[in-house]
Amino acid sequence: MNSPTIINIILSVVLAVAGYLLVPVIAANLDPSLALAIGLLLGGILVPIIGSQFSGTSSVAQQADEENSKTLYVGNLPYRANEQAVQQHFELQGQVHSVRLMKDRRTGKRKGYGFVEMTAAGAEKAIQNLNDSEFQERTLKVRMAKDKVEE
Repeated sequence: MNSPTIINIILSVVLAVAGYLLVPVIAANLDPSLALAIGLLLGGILVPIIGSQFSGTSSVAQQADEENSKTLYVGNLPYRANEQAVQQHFELQGQVHSVRLMKDRRTGKRKGYGFVEMTAAGAEKAIQNLNDSEFQERTLKVRMAKDKVEE
């Protein structure tokens, strides 16, 4: 387990116990099990907010990670493929930050191509291993995406 996960677990337990102890004091006729549930609910809401303060990820580290990421163009995708399936397929090559599959604006149907943002090392590996490979009975075309040209 990594450090942010442990911190989040500890924060969840602390908030649940605080809810168990404090909510009956505030509302004297409240059942203790309901108080625990309210504490857990508050913990689920507050832990991501509080945990990000202690996780050690700074904006500098996030900027370095973004600069180290590359966007891949993925063509000839099956029309039935969804973002989760594509992400799982590409995660075998490296860490995936995001997947965007393009849809027709009018019909909402997928166009058969998309973009995968991942670490630079993973992107290079994905190009080598997944270009011209089979995915859901289609041969993928994987290459570095070109920068979008503003008109």
